[in-house]
Order: sequence, then C-alpha cells, then structure tokens
Amino acid sequence: MRNYSEIQDFFMKEFRFMHLPVAVKFIFKDEELQDFKKDVKDYYVPNKPLTFCQAEIGPRMKGITVLQEKESLGCSNAAYVFGWKGFDEAEVKSHLKYVRDMKQAEKFLLSKPRLEEGKLRAIVVSPLAKTHFDPDVVHFYCDNMQAYQLSVGWMAVRDIHPMRPNVTMNSAACAGNVYAYNTKLASTHPACSGSYNAGKTERGETNVVIPGEDIADLFSWFKERVERYGSLSIVKPGDEFPGSDVCKNCPLIVFKKGENAK
Repeated sequence: MRNYSEIQDFFMKEFRFMHLPVAVKFIFKDEELQDFKKDVKDYYVPNKPLTFCQAEIGPRMKGITVLQEKESLGCSNAAYVFGWKGFDEAEVKSHLKYVRDMKQAEKFLLSKPRLEEGKLRAIVVSPLAKTHFDPDVVHFYCDNMQAYQLSVGWMAVRDIHPMRPNVTMNSAACAGNVYAYNTKLASTHPACSGSYNAGKTERGETNVVIPGEDIADLFSWFKERVERYGSLSIVKPGDEFPGSDVCKNCPLIVFKKGENAK
C-alpha cells in the first residue's frame, strides 16, 4: 500500500485546509473486516449510533480512524445508500419535505447512488495520512475556492470536462462517496440538510469527493503546478494560495452619485 502522509501534508500546506482529507474504505468481505479488527490497534467505533457524516468528524477533525458497521449507523438515508436497508414507505416519506408528492419522493429515492443491497460489511474512515488501505474515495470538506481548485485539477488529470456534480437529497456525504466509488468520477457538491446540521458543516463547507485511484495523480499534478508557478494559486499565479483576495478590475469598481441625485 502507498504511504499517503506526503500527499496529506502537501494538501494541508498548499490548500490551507481546515479539515483533514478523509480516506474512505468500503469493506465487503468478512475476512477483510476480521483482519482489520485483529491487525489495527488504533481504530475507534461510535459510542452510540451516528450518521455517516458524524462518523467522518473523527478523521477530519480529531485525526482518528473510525470503523462504522451496520449497527453503529444511526441514519436511515445512509443505510439505504449503503445497501443496509431496503426501499420502503418510511424512507420515501422521509423525503416528503423536499418534494411535491409521494410519487416524486419515490422517483428521487430510487435514483440515488447505492451500493448493492446486503453486500457491505463495514466502512472505515481515516485521515488520509493514517489510512490502513488504499482508499476507495477521498472526501474533502473545504471552502469554495479550495473546492474549485480540486475540481479543475481533477479535470486536468482525467482529461474530463465539464465535471458533473452529484447533488442528492438527504445524502451529500454518504451518496457523494458512493457515487464516486460506483462511477469512478469526482463530484463537487453542497452539504445536504442532514450533513449541514448533524455533520458539522455549519461553516458552509463544500464536499469534494475524488476517486481513490486518482489521488496520487492529482497530487503529482499539483506538485507540478507548484514547481511551474511557485504556488497553487489560480487567482494570481505565484501568490501564496489562494492568492490576492481582491476583485478583478478592482480600481474600476467605484460608484458616484447620479446626475440628479441629492
């Protein structure tokens, strides 16, 4: 497995992230889960059932590895996305506050990204530098300009343009990670209502989810940009990222009273 410490250190320094990038691993085999529990001595589990976005607080804010199994997930929306519960009327009704009627709620629910039902055994979320696996996806919680830079960097690495965001109801963190895992495509999208008020994103953080297999190439590309321009800034190349925080054409943004104003 690759050592991801250098990659995390680079991202934290160059992007000025407030949150550590989260390495997400989906475990589908009982043997792999048992090996993790036997071999890894520094993991934590939720004391009480948590939402998935709350479990991610462990790695991104506390710097710890968290193992979340079905019984420690306290969110029906995430349980549906992870294939830990089936489609039912209660889940449809939980979306009624967003939609026109039951029919639309059912349609939207059925269109969510989802893991195959009953296959997932556990999820491990770690700070990228401390991951025990090559991550399936890497989840960044960041501000608007950081999200933009990650997004355009990924587009350059994968030669994909435009990048399509994946915005779903009630499932920004959980479905965002599953979308990237299933499609091998990145996404930049806002917090959902659940992750906003339960997952500690009240600063307005944006979700950026990068497929795990792309993270090393993204790191290499950003290193090349630093060598080429002196920094990652796309506001003013060469400045310390994110660059000069001023309006373009700033001297022109001046107002005066109209001719007949008093």
